[in-house]
Amino acid sequence: MRKTTRKMWAAAAGVTGIALLATACSSGSGTEGEDEPSEGGNITLTVATFNEFGYTDEMFDEYEASHPGVTIEHKKAATSNEARENLNTRLAAGSGLSDIEAIEVDWLPELLQYPDKFVDLTDPELDGRWLGWKQAQATAPSGELIGYGTDIGPEAIAYRSDLFAAAGLPTDRAEVAALLSENGGGWDQYFKVGKQYTDATSKPWFDSAGAIWQGMINQIEAPYENPDDNSIIATENADVKAAYDAVVQAAVGDNLSAHLQQWSDDWNASFQGENAFATMLAPGWMLGVIEGNSAGVTGWDIADVFPGGAGNWGGSFLTVPAQGANTEAAKELAAWLTAPEQQLKAYASKGTFPSQVEAQKSPDLLGSTNEFFNNAPAGEILVNRSEGITEVYKGPNFFAVNDAFNNALVEVDVNGGDPAAQWESAIQAINALG
Repeated sequence: MRKTTRKMWAAAAGVTGIALLATACSSGSGTEGEDEPSEGGNITLTVATFNEFGYTDEMFDEYEASHPGVTIEHKKAATSNEARENLNTRLAAGSGLSDIEAIEVDWLPELLQYPDKFVDLTDPELDGRWLGWKQAQATAPSGELIGYGTDIGPEAIAYRSDLFAAAGLPTDRAEVAALLSENGGGWDQYFKVGKQYTDATSKPWFDSAGAIWQGMINQIEAPYENPDDNSIIATENADVKAAYDAVVQAAVGDNLSAHLQQWSDDWNASFQGENAFATMLAPGWMLGVIEGNSAGVTGWDIADVFPGGAGNWGGSFLTVPAQGANTEAAKELAAWLTAPEQQLKAYASKGTFPSQVEAQKSPDLLGSTNEFFNNAPAGEILVNRSEGITEVYKGPNFFAVNDAFNNALVEVDVNGGDPAAQWESAIQAINALG
């Protein structure tokens, strides 16, 4: 067998509207399910992910060793947006997708409108593998399961203990959690402590207004769409407007932000800078990102607390596009990658918190520590943070609406735009969705 290749991949296609899927007629380059991994000879299975899923060369090598004739090629986009653009473009074209495509929860609802574009992954033998609400997220109204759950994103607060010490704030993670829990532990308290920090240091408290927005929106039960009919309610939702005003006041009014756009080159470099931020909202998958950008930086830790209580940011799924030539083999690999055993390995690699019931009960997870984050009991913290998560309704327009608000906040936070004008720009973009 030839050596497995690993590629860094970025989508070359421009933004393609999901509506184009309705015009796609091609079934792809192969016949669905035409070969089995144990009998189909030599095949290459491509797996397309983004950001950090925790999949390692060793995991893929293990699968190849137990499935003679199968070679895995891992394609990795730099961001979720790049992966989405590529997926939409190639779904519309009817060909060119990987055998397994990772999907982020915020744009999964768009795809649930087109279950025929994906293999139905329903398998009675896997009943009960995932948290019920996680599996429901990937189930189409007509009943098809289009994705196997990978991770979920219970959120804690990651913080720089060295920067806290310089500001005269507590550095012990239990004391930090207690401080941020005062006065009800809401966002007001998080911003209040941030004001104390910035007044003492003249340095930023958090990295990005967009990140804070994500944390707040993921605590509103139905922020953008009416669950009954998917009509857009974002423009008249008082909770959404209150969140926007609070983010703008904290980021710009009180200057708590580092004024960066997440995933930009400047943001990546800022972890190493003299003006580095002191805290970040940290779902499990973000821990690997922080560590990857912070080589040589000491002081990061994790506090078992999150403003406003529990919150879930992100979480993904593995899908098998129906256009593929090796769909049965791809389904088997997707099932293996999302088994509890593999998800525990992915968690150990990059902190991606498993969505599998069995994995969440594992002593390996509950007893795990993270050396980079001052040996914090990360497994225990994230299990604690997962308690009380409530499902946020995300319909087919969630991604587009959220993107409009994020674009407005980038203009305000990064580029110095007028908050009121940018709010109106976001509303106009949302109204244009119909």
